Amino acid sequence: MNLPENLKPTPLAPLYGEGVVEWMDVFGFAIPVTWGDPAAEYRAIREDVAVIEFSMLLKYDVTGPGAADCVNRVFSRDVTAMKLARVAYGVVVSAEGHMIDDCTVFYHGPERVMVMGANPRLGEDLTAAAGPTATVRECRADCAQVSVQGPKSRALLQALTEVDLSNQALPYYAFFTNAPIAGIPMQISRLGFTGELGYELLLPAAATPRLWSALREAGQPLGLRPVGAAGLMTARIEAGLIMGGLEYDEQSTPWECRMGWAVDLSKPDFQGKAALIASKAKPARTVVSLAFPEGSEGLDGAELTVAGRAVGQISMAVPSPALQGQMLALARITPDFAATGTTVSAAGVAGTVVGMPVHDPERRRTRG
Repeated sequence: MNLPENLKPTPLAPLYGEGVVEWMDVFGFAIPVTWGDPAAEYRAIREDVAVIEFSMLLKYDVTGPGAADCVNRVFSRDVTAMKLARVAYGVVVSAEGHMIDDCTVFYHGPERVMVMGANPRLGEDLTAAAGPTATVRECRADCAQVSVQGPKSRALLQALTEVDLSNQALPYYAFFTNAPIAGIPMQISRLGFTGELGYELLLPAAATPRLWSALREAGQPLGLRPVGAAGLMTARIEAGLIMGGLEYDEQSTPWECRMGWAVDLSKPDFQGKAALIASKAKPARTVVSLAFPEGSEGLDGAELTVAGRAVGQISMAVPSPALQGQMLALARITPDFAATGTTVSAAGVAGTVVGMPVHDPERRRTRG
């Protein structure tokens, strides 16, 4: 295995073989960038079925009396109002109302809630909010997290289980526990980071080789491919999905990174609520999609200007198949220049604010 010596392996890493041609560091773990054909990997997401690993994400299991109350003290949405086996996407902010993490909450019941995110500060704040009866345990090392995405993802997984994975039985933002895939009990969630129909599988790390073998065998006639960060970034930018450290930082508010919809100011007091109320009226930035001519270079991190005035910054840009090869960027921009059709400049090239997302604007594919 050609794994970089300075990075830790994920549960899937030993199974990748020698096919990975480029790796990247994500939280100290080796994550594939590509197997050599990012365009084909992207097409697997959009047309067939893709396997993408997210085992590097942090997973906090909050258990015991008051577990739901613990999470509710820091999470932006009302956990105590959630239905069993449902998922909520939202944010955790600091006392000053600034973004700590965008994260997913899995409601198993009032005495067990799982929180997945990327920032270790999330665990610190959960622990501080736990009270005397709830316990917060970070369990990333116990689990593999495998995302199966694409229009054929349901067909692939349904071939490996007798559990009904139809949209009626397992709708978007719902999950099953102890559901067998290839005979392996696991958590199956209707989630994804691609803008496509997809599922996320959470299973014991030791069972990963069995799952990988089953997925590859059943997925071969469906066009299954393992997909790295390059293909994933194209899909997520087309779908208008934000990432910490790119579309927001520790000085951003949810109102400034298109996460305001996930802030429930009607719920009882939670961490940062007063600051969020105060900052809601005048966000300094928002996030937009920008289209630039095909082949434009130097866009990543470039300053945005209008008539020579600095108005924002590009976070990431990729060639977009959804825009017939034009460069598509996500950017943080002053709200005055966020309207669709606005012309901006970056790296000496003129671009245009376009509607977000550019892929499946009504998000029918994810919910189908």
